[in-house]
Amino acid sequence: MSPLSGRHAFVTGASRGIGAAIAEHLAQAGAAVTKVSLHAGADIAACDVRSAEQIDRAVREAELRHGPIDILVNNAGIAGSAPFVRTDTAMMERMLDTNFKGPWYCSQRVLPGMLSRQWGKIINIASVAGLDGHAYISAYCSSKHALVGLTRALAAEVKDRNVTISAICPGYTQTDMLDESIGNIVRQTALSADQARAVLASTNADGRIVSPVDIASAVIDICISPSERFNGQIISIPN
Repeated sequence: MSPLSGRHAFVTGASRGIGAAIAEHLAQAGAAVTKVSLHAGADIAACDVRSAEQIDRAVREAELRHGPIDILVNNAGIAGSAPFVRTDTAMMERMLDTNFKGPWYCSQRVLPGMLSRQWGKIINIASVAGLDGHAYISAYCSSKHALVGLTRALAAEVKDRNVTISAICPGYTQTDMLDESIGNIVRQTALSADQARAVLASTNADGRIVSPVDIASAVIDICISPSERFNGQIISIPN
């Protein structure tokens, strides 16, 4: 039997990149997977994680199809950069609404059921920017630090209840978001795209760009492991 057979996973931001890889790996491990994203696709339900009402509707519809949600992956996120003095309130609120409030709303919706069934995994896809400070992304850093803080607080609440709250903090990862960052560097500096990619890769612990598969594999490890192993863990990739 597949290790996650009979489990229902709900993945936000699942239309591409990290979310798509996570959803694929969960399905390969036997889980029934509900994929949601800002825009609907062939097998993806539309859900704006900034809206508690849309999350509630998406969860209810998912549970009607596949039963209670056992695994929540809060992956939907956005990024943006600007010097702090030019980071306006609108940018700050966009970052917090998607990167922090979205996981808050989703977790608040599914955690009570997990606790009542005494089994569940909530995995927040944060960032190394949620662990360290980085210039020109103060709003993004703040939102990811908040997500890491939420992870630790919830993990303390659910200790010894067979529910795991953890976070994965990737470095620069091969996604559309990375391509946008490289484009911004090229436009603002004299670097080529290859040189910009090399600069970003050098900031990762092992000097390479992370693959979405690396993150998806870590999600599977958390899902198939005993809760006490990963509850409250903040996992950096690469570590």
